[in-house]
Amino acid sequence: MVRPTKKRRVEYIPEVKFFKPAGIPKCDLKKVALTIEEIEAIRLKDKERLTQAEAAERMEVSRPTFQRILTKAREKIAEGLIEGKAIKFQGGDYKFKPRCKKCGGDITPNQKRNGHRSRKETCPKCE
Repeated sequence: MVRPTKKRRVEYIPEVKFFKPAGIPKCDLKKVALTIEEIEAIRLKDKERLTQAEAAERMEVSRPTFQRILTKAREKIAEGLIEGKAIKFQGGDYKFKPRCKKCGGDITPNQKRNGHRSRKETCPKCE
């Protein structure tokens, strides 16, 4: 029996969800889909320049699992760029847990007030 997939920690979800080659109508394009955790792996390794061990720890996965996620993401990006396909960000098996930009601590949503949750998020260390 296969073990269930562990949810990967994601600290950032991109606002832009779709990239396409210029000059080709969207309806004529083939698409490549990247999961949110694949985007997170690219962000941590290539944009933030973390080591594989640091990035794996941040995503709460093992180093081999992180490497598999990263390799798959890079293959999909290469396919999209080389073959002129659109790149779409969607789905995955992740949990969204942002970090404080000041101290690196976990951010938690504010408590409910009058039945409504505040849009601001606070870091217990910085507040």
